[in-house]
Amino acid sequence: MDSSIEVACKSREKRFGVATLGCKVNTFESEFISHTLSAAGWEAVGHREVADLYVINTCTVTGEADKQARQEVRRAIRRNPDALVVVTGCYAQMNPLACAKIPGVDLVLGNDRKLDIHRLLPDLERGQLSKIMVGDLDQQVSLPDALVSGLHGHTRAFVQVQQGCSQGCTFCIIHRARGPSRSLPAELVRRQVERLVLNGYKEVVICGIDLGSYGDDLVDSGHQYGLSGLLADLLNAEGDFRIRLSSIDPGHIDDALIGSLESDPRLCRHLHLSLQSGSTLILKRMKRRYDADLVYDRIGALRRRIPDLVLSADIMVGFPTETENQFRETEHMVRELEIAFPHVFCYSERAGTPAARIPSRLQVPTAIRRQRAKRLRHTASLIRARLFRSRLGEVHRVLIEGDGNLPTGYQRARAADYLTVYVPAGSDEVGCWRQVRYVGIHGDGLIARRTT
Repeated sequence: MDSSIEVACKSREKRFGVATLGCKVNTFESEFISHTLSAAGWEAVGHREVADLYVINTCTVTGEADKQARQEVRRAIRRNPDALVVVTGCYAQMNPLACAKIPGVDLVLGNDRKLDIHRLLPDLERGQLSKIMVGDLDQQVSLPDALVSGLHGHTRAFVQVQQGCSQGCTFCIIHRARGPSRSLPAELVRRQVERLVLNGYKEVVICGIDLGSYGDDLVDSGHQYGLSGLLADLLNAEGDFRIRLSSIDPGHIDDALIGSLESDPRLCRHLHLSLQSGSTLILKRMKRRYDADLVYDRIGALRRRIPDLVLSADIMVGFPTETENQFRETEHMVRELEIAFPHVFCYSERAGTPAARIPSRLQVPTAIRRQRAKRLRHTASLIRARLFRSRLGEVHRVLIEGDGNLPTGYQRARAADYLTVYVPAGSDEVGCWRQVRYVGIHGDGLIARRTT
């Protein structure tokens, strides 16, 4: 056989695609899986292309996420019925039997082994593995132990620093799907960030399932090494880059973190809060680790020292027993704290959680949940409008992100404070800096003009 044909045939026999659902941690883990499979001799292709191996990295945060996972598995099987199909991630961990029952699935792999796919493949190809390999997350969990070079298709790089959650909120199942909180070694995290910056990434997003608990399980000479210590290390790295935190619990906003945000412009002046509610009673019933007073105290301290800070937040409406007055407490908090970008979602009963067992008479009717979500989004739209107007005339350095649903003749960019910025299209390459002045407002973003 001609050598070029032989190489082409071999390449076709070793193609893989990874489909990712859910959070930024899943995105990083999928990139790690791709990295290890490529190192093992497989050729990466898009998960919507014909491949010989499909890995579906699933989410289970809601019942809808479970449905999407099953749909993605079936799409892969239809794409190539002869392919090896591996289902992993949180849905695989929580409901392995449902995954295994889908005709065409070859392996269901729990979060305890999800990063070992490259090691398991030889035995999988020989048919020597059990169809379900889901273990006890209290005993073992997959943590990345090598570096990735980049994140395919992403202008910003995500770096996982922490895994799992030890909180156990009453509406959430992720602490069971991910296991208890575990932190990655600071040295490995720093080397990963340095590798990505060296490869040209200008923004690194630090991710975790419960990010603020980073370091709770790391003790060095009797001193606890927390998130603020990690950020101090990362900000000592060389290079022209910025760091963004993916999400943080208000209870984890300590004075050291506030000081870092205030003093180092490379730490983005934007925080995404895992907030959920503005009502102390509802927060207690959710089993959150803070109350409304603590939220006002911590965000107040931030606002006093960093007036231009932009806030986004996860906010749930319609949690069981939530009254109109308790919802208004949340609405009031959004206004007072000026949360410009709330991710508002209606409570959804999640089988297996304590909240789902609350009697139906105490569940908030679906129609009222939707009305409250709409009201909260409207409140946030007014906050954003004021924010955009206040920024007009300012000069900022933004990161070019590329195309999308844009005004004609513009490129999309992202400011350090998370604002979407539309820059006149030109020779700017995606992933590069550009100095701009804000001159107008377009939808949920700002129109800018180049200053250099």
